[in-house]
Amino acid sequence: MLRDQVGGQGEIEIAQSERALHALEGRTDPFQVRRQNCPMPTTQAESAPQKALRKMGLTRDIDLALHIPLRYEDETRIVKLKDARDGDTVQIEAAVTDCEVQYRGRRQLVVTVDDGTDTCVLRFFTFYPSQQKSLAVGTKLRIRGELKGGFLGFQMVHPSWKPAGGELATALTPVYSTVAGLPQAYLRKAVASGLARAELGDTIPPDVPKRPHWTLKEALHFLHHPTPDVSMATLEDRSHPAWQRLKAEELLAQQLSQLQSKRARDKLKAPRLKAKKGGLHEQLLAALPFSLTAAQRRVSEEIARDVARDVPMHRLLQGDVGSGKTIVAALAAAVAIDAGWQCALMAPTEILAEQHFRKLIGWLEPLLAPRGQRVAWLTGSQRKKERGEMLALIASGEAALVVGTHAVIQEQVQFAKLGLAVIDEQHRFGVEQRLALRGKMLEPGHEPHMLMMSATPIPRTLAMSYYADLDVSTIDELPPGRTPVVTKLVADSRRDEIVERIRAQVAEGRQVYWVCPLIEESEALDLTNATATHEQLSEALPGVMVGLLHSRMPVPEKKAVMSLFVGGQMGVLVSTTVIEVGVDVPNASLMVIEHAERFGLSQLHQLRGRVGRGAAASACVLLYSTGDHGKLGDTAKARLKAMQETSDGFEIARRDLEIRGPGEFLGSRQSGAPLLRFADLMTDTHLLDWARQLAPVMLDRHPEYAERHIGRWLGGKSEYLKA
Repeated sequence: MLRDQVGGQGEIEIAQSERALHALEGRTDPFQVRRQNCPMPTTQAESAPQKALRKMGLTRDIDLALHIPLRYEDETRIVKLKDARDGDTVQIEAAVTDCEVQYRGRRQLVVTVDDGTDTCVLRFFTFYPSQQKSLAVGTKLRIRGELKGGFLGFQMVHPSWKPAGGELATALTPVYSTVAGLPQAYLRKAVASGLARAELGDTIPPDVPKRPHWTLKEALHFLHHPTPDVSMATLEDRSHPAWQRLKAEELLAQQLSQLQSKRARDKLKAPRLKAKKGGLHEQLLAALPFSLTAAQRRVSEEIARDVARDVPMHRLLQGDVGSGKTIVAALAAAVAIDAGWQCALMAPTEILAEQHFRKLIGWLEPLLAPRGQRVAWLTGSQRKKERGEMLALIASGEAALVVGTHAVIQEQVQFAKLGLAVIDEQHRFGVEQRLALRGKMLEPGHEPHMLMMSATPIPRTLAMSYYADLDVSTIDELPPGRTPVVTKLVADSRRDEIVERIRAQVAEGRQVYWVCPLIEESEALDLTNATATHEQLSEALPGVMVGLLHSRMPVPEKKAVMSLFVGGQMGVLVSTTVIEVGVDVPNASLMVIEHAERFGLSQLHQLRGRVGRGAAASACVLLYSTGDHGKLGDTAKARLKAMQETSDGFEIARRDLEIRGPGEFLGSRQSGAPLLRFADLMTDTHLLDWARQLAPVMLDRHPEYAERHIGRWLGGKSEYLKA
């Protein structure tokens, strides 16, 4: 059995892997003597590799079978050193001509081997005495590793090796993603065992059109052990028929589970929330100091139609930054309250929740007060007395609308009659949190209507897949009066010019944001932190109030800083990304984002949306650093270019999906939920279309196939898709 390459790992991790490997191969564990003196627990403890498998979610045979290799090693042939080149990963057979421990900066085992055509030096920075003995002069070895060619000849660092001779492999050797404590040798055996035991019968009905040619069993066996003649390009770009079968199955499982969840939800009951003529929502519309846009009216009508039915609404309201989603939510809340039910609005941060609270208090409190109702505020930072008062108001029903953070879903919060739940920036919440809010309606077989809001527009292909169980409403126009924001890319070397620009803006009575990615020094990232920037700007702008805001500040301090900035007394606010969403200061006309190359595209777009909210000309400066190499990476360059070229949130979202892929794009929507590990929504739309068409047919005509398919791919995780 080949020893696995361990170069680059920490010594403790290497030792753990070595011990696991020794145990797996039945060899003496060098730590065994020490352990014999320790009392053993009465029950058999889980081994480190078993814990690691569980940590990776590889608990079922099918999980192991679906753990596809990251890459492959070719152990099907022996290469002569004379035919090899620098950088090649090769397998050679050679005899040891020298073996010694050297001390060159650090202790290392240096072994010289000769295959008859050339020599190669093997270096081991971590090794056991038993290894040194096994590599004695004269020993013939089969060695595999990456060749590094230099002035003194070839060398390999921590290659894998075993005694020479024996049969060559007939298939490529898989290399799997793993974690500490789980060596490749153990994982290969575990996967092979799982693959042999897994039930891989066909779960796609035989009469399905465009049925994949390969069976799942054929596809998995091939992907774990491809034949040496396979085109590596088709494995790497996942266009091989084996990959196509796997991706088709994965997309089908997702579409089936989401459609199943939607149908199950459609059988539940929700309160009928019918808008009344001259009711609260019409009073609110009449009291507003602005008119709704056509898009706001359209989505409000879609929501009103949904909540008037006794089937739970499950709608995603998406709209670009500043498109006016909060007033749409307020109108939906007014309909619910008028029908005699409560509404809850949950936001991911206290700043965003407070922003909503201030707006909703202003709009709704004057209309609710004559009815003996009010808007309640609930966060984790509240004092015990205030919190108790709010809980009592919610339980009695006097609080018609409850606004807050995740505190809204805590166990002690009991609603009298929750009819509508609104979740803002829903992708920032985990699945369990969204399910907990829906569980606040206590009647069995009932759940509240659910409105989820997002300022990160979802591209159509992504919505079709990840949000197949949602109805989507889109606000596709901005309210009048929003000023276009000019976006400029500026190198960090021109920092002084930016400070002069800030001085001019503040002199005109405008306000400025300066956003930093870190709040304290990091050895890994040489970035100017928010605290240092705050000190520098305070010094450079005498007479200007410069504030500092970051996530580790106590809540009262955050509130005090935001109050000064919102009130206009503070000219410049230095902040981390806690101001990403929800901060609405129309007088702010300049946004400086430091180390913009470190931010994600949707995050940059959200931050840019904090300016341009008033009539003044506004700008967003993306201050970038090229680092030691003197140039930006391709990904960072693509992000900054996209920001400069467009301010359309949907185009930004499309490009973000291209750059980052769907998994990262969706954030914690997926927390605990099954990810698309194999399919790519940018290139596999034909498979997604196939899965979307097949899912309802399978549920209606072949329910037993559908259940087996969902069980195989999702196990117990399908519950999460109900969020």
